[in-house]
Amino acid sequence: MKFGQAYVTACYPGVIKAWHSHKVQWDHFVCVSGMAKVVLYDPREESPTRGLVNEFHLGYLNPVLLKIPPLVYHGFTAEGGSTALIVNFPTELYNYQSPDEYRLPYNDPSIPYSWEIRHG
Repeated sequence: MKFGQAYVTACYPGVIKAWHSHKVQWDHFVCVSGMAKVVLYDPREESPTRGLVNEFHLGYLNPVLLKIPPLVYHGFTAEGGSTALIVNFPTELYNYQSPDEYRLPYNDPSIPYSWEIRHG
Protein backbone atom coordinates (compact mmCIF):
# COMPACT_ATOMS: atom_id res chain seq x y z
CA MET A 1 0.00 0.00 0.00
CA LYS A 2 1.31 3.45 -0.91
CA PHE A 3 1.14 5.95 1.96
CA GLY A 4 0.24 9.60 1.38
CA GLN A 5 -0.95 10.81 4.77
CA ALA A 6 -3.11 9.90 7.76
CA TYR A 7 -5.96 11.80 9.37
CA VAL A 8 -8.94 11.29 11.68
CA THR A 9 -12.46 12.42 10.83
CA ALA A 10 -15.39 12.51 13.23
CA CYS A 11 -19.00 11.82 12.34
CA TYR A 12 -21.69 12.74 14.81
CA PRO A 13 -24.99 10.85 15.18
CA GLY A 14 -27.51 12.02 12.60
CA VAL A 15 -24.84 13.47 10.29
CA ILE A 16 -24.29 12.03 6.80
CA LYS A 17 -20.94 12.66 5.14
CA ALA A 18 -21.62 11.77 1.51
CA TRP A 19 -20.87 11.49 -1.40
CA HIS A 20 -17.33 11.90 -2.67
CA SER A 21 -14.78 10.08 -4.80
CA HIS A 22 -11.22 10.42 -6.04
CA LYS A 23 -9.70 9.92 -9.49
CA VAL A 24 -6.26 8.79 -8.26
CA GLN A 25 -6.37 8.19 -4.53
CA TRP A 26 -7.28 5.01 -2.68
CA ASP A 27 -8.80 5.50 0.79
CA HIS A 28 -8.20 3.07 3.65
CA PHE A 29 -10.79 3.48 6.44
CA VAL A 30 -10.57 2.13 9.98
CA CYS A 31 -13.21 3.11 12.55
CA VAL A 32 -11.31 3.43 15.85
CA SER A 33 -14.18 4.61 18.06
CA GLY A 34 -17.90 3.95 17.88
CA MET A 35 -19.53 2.36 14.86
CA ALA A 36 -19.80 3.76 11.33
CA LYS A 37 -21.88 2.70 8.37
CA VAL A 38 -19.76 3.27 5.25
CA VAL A 39 -21.55 3.02 1.91
CA LEU A 40 -19.87 2.58 -1.48
CA TYR A 41 -21.36 3.06 -4.94
CA ASP A 42 -19.44 1.89 -8.01
CA PRO A 43 -20.12 3.88 -11.22
CA ARG A 44 -16.98 2.63 -13.04
CA GLU A 45 -17.74 1.60 -16.64
CA GLU A 46 -15.44 -1.44 -16.79
CA SER A 47 -16.04 -2.70 -13.24
CA PRO A 48 -17.78 -6.04 -12.57
CA THR A 49 -19.54 -4.29 -9.65
CA ARG A 50 -20.74 -1.32 -11.77
CA GLY A 51 -24.01 0.10 -10.47
CA LEU A 52 -23.85 -1.78 -7.16
CA VAL A 53 -24.09 -0.35 -3.65
CA ASN A 54 -22.36 -1.95 -0.66
CA GLU A 55 -22.81 -1.16 3.03
CA PHE A 56 -20.05 -1.85 5.55
CA HIS A 57 -20.34 -1.57 9.32
CA LEU A 58 -16.97 -0.65 10.82
CA GLY A 59 -15.95 -0.16 14.42
CA TYR A 60 -15.59 -1.90 17.75
CA LEU A 61 -18.05 -4.64 16.74
CA ASN A 62 -16.29 -5.16 13.40
CA PRO A 63 -12.66 -3.93 13.54
CA VAL A 64 -11.67 -4.08 9.87
CA LEU A 65 -9.80 -2.05 7.25
CA LEU A 66 -11.96 -0.95 4.30
CA LYS A 67 -10.06 -0.27 1.06
CA ILE A 68 -11.91 2.13 -1.26
CA PRO A 69 -10.63 2.30 -4.86
CA PRO A 70 -10.48 5.43 -7.02
CA LEU A 71 -13.71 6.51 -8.79
CA VAL A 72 -15.94 4.73 -6.25
CA TYR A 73 -18.28 7.13 -4.46
CA HIS A 74 -18.39 6.72 -0.70
CA GLY A 75 -19.92 8.23 2.38
CA PHE A 76 -20.56 7.40 5.99
CA THR A 77 -22.62 8.06 9.08
CA ALA A 78 -22.32 7.21 12.77
CA GLU A 79 -24.33 4.27 14.05
CA GLY A 80 -25.64 3.52 17.51
CA GLY A 81 -26.03 7.03 18.91
CA SER A 82 -22.36 7.88 19.51
CA THR A 83 -19.72 9.69 17.53
CA ALA A 84 -17.72 7.56 15.08
CA LEU A 85 -14.03 8.29 14.56
CA ILE A 86 -12.54 7.08 11.29
CA VAL A 87 -8.82 7.05 10.58
CA ASN A 88 -8.07 7.29 6.86
CA PHE A 89 -4.76 6.35 5.26
CA PRO A 90 -5.09 7.74 1.71
CA THR A 91 -2.45 6.87 -0.86
CA GLU A 92 -1.91 10.50 -1.89
CA LEU A 93 -0.91 13.65 -0.06
CA TYR A 94 -3.66 16.29 -0.18
CA ASN A 95 -3.03 18.78 -2.99
CA TYR A 96 -4.49 22.17 -2.01
CA GLN A 97 -3.99 23.61 -5.53
CA SER A 98 -5.72 20.71 -7.28
CA PRO A 99 -7.69 18.51 -4.85
CA ASP A 100 -8.44 14.96 -6.02
CA GLU A 101 -11.95 15.15 -4.59
CA TYR A 102 -15.27 15.06 -6.39
CA ARG A 103 -18.52 15.58 -4.47
CA LEU A 104 -22.22 14.85 -4.91
CA PRO A 105 -25.05 15.63 -2.46
CA TYR A 106 -26.00 12.84 -0.04
CA ASN A 107 -29.34 12.46 -1.82
CA ASP A 108 -28.09 12.69 -5.41
CA PRO A 109 -30.50 10.74 -7.65
CA SER A 110 -27.64 9.25 -9.70
CA ILE A 111 -26.75 7.01 -6.73
CA PRO A 112 -29.41 4.40 -5.94
CA TYR A 113 -29.18 4.67 -2.15
CA SER A 114 -31.26 6.27 0.60
CA TRP A 115 -29.63 7.22 3.90
CA GLU A 116 -33.02 7.02 5.60
CA ILE A 117 -33.43 4.62 8.51
CA ARG A 118 -34.92 1.28 7.47
CA HIS A 119 -36.86 -0.86 9.90
CA GLY A 120 -37.07 -4.56 9.38
